[in-house]
Amino acid sequence: RVQSVPGCSGLSRPSSALFGKPNKPLPVGPGLGFASAGACPPPLPCRQFPPADTYKKKKSMSAARGHAAMLGFSALVSGSFSLGAQVAGLVDPGALMALRFLLAGVLIGVMVVAGPGFRRQYFVVPWRYLLLGGLFSVYFVLMFAGLQTASAVSTAAVFTLTPIMAAGFGWLLLRQITTRSMVLALAIGGVGALWVIFRADIGLLLAFDPGRGEVLFFIGSIAHAVYTPLSRKLNRGEPPLVFTFGIMVAGFVVLATYAGPQIIATDWAGLPARLWITLAYLVIFASAATFFLLQYATLHLPSAKVMAYTYLTPSFVILWEGALHAHWPPGRILIGVGLSILALLMLLRNR
Repeated sequence: RVQSVPGCSGLSRPSSALFGKPNKPLPVGPGLGFASAGACPPPLPCRQFPPADTYKKKKSMSAARGHAAMLGFSALVSGSFSLGAQVAGLVDPGALMALRFLLAGVLIGVMVVAGPGFRRQYFVVPWRYLLLGGLFSVYFVLMFAGLQTASAVSTAAVFTLTPIMAAGFGWLLLRQITTRSMVLALAIGGVGALWVIFRADIGLLLAFDPGRGEVLFFIGSIAHAVYTPLSRKLNRGEPPLVFTFGIMVAGFVVLATYAGPQIIATDWAGLPARLWITLAYLVIFASAATFFLLQYATLHLPSAKVMAYTYLTPSFVILWEGALHAHWPPGRILIGVGLSILALLMLLRNR
């Protein structure tokens, strides 16, 4: 029940009879917040909600930034293929990746201190970081192990299966629905990537014979595909930098436990300069930067769209190979590049 305020139309107050007390008039007069006796009390403030269009616009902008993050991710991670192939056989993959995670974790830790800072609530469930760090450790170790026995063409061919697997795991873990237009875009992107990988040569495609290295890299690609939706599921609102730091530290713990003897036995001082240059790139650009970009994108895009950017990897590898070794493919390769770009444009329209 409500009681009308005398002299004020449209204003009411809860009846105190509901609480077992007699109704009393609202206090008025000097010293009680009103100008004079009989004045109406000020209107109660109303909670303002942003219009629906504002929410949609913010969501669209977040998705656009997620796509931009994955574009940068693809460009940076492609360099690790070109540079990593040159040093894959110089040191044990587990030992190299442990050092990579350690240095990248230190770099990201400094960024966290300068940015959002460390808070206890960010690390209340540490097993999440251990699980995600373990998955990424498996991917990177098996990638370098596969490159020791498989060609870059073969491993890149296996990598094109990652978006399809990510879409499946996205449905299992997050019930993310892959629409027909997304399936079509993924298919076009896959064809474009294969066209680039096999250099528009049907003979190379028919001669593809997966071996031990391809199988190892395929297992690593499964770990990568699971990581994408699982990262979004396990995130509890931590800033991307903090979440990435936790994953890097956990990954180092996993790798140090797995490759401890190899780390001790490695003659780090005797390694050539090109390995340290490659390691510097892996730590700064292909670890710290790409981990942050991937983490940001997974929080704003469906898993299938995130992993669809792997279709651009072969095209970026062409640019890296041309810049480093002046190895430029024939012009017909551009057909595959065009198909990959078309697939991305379709995904952008469907964001």
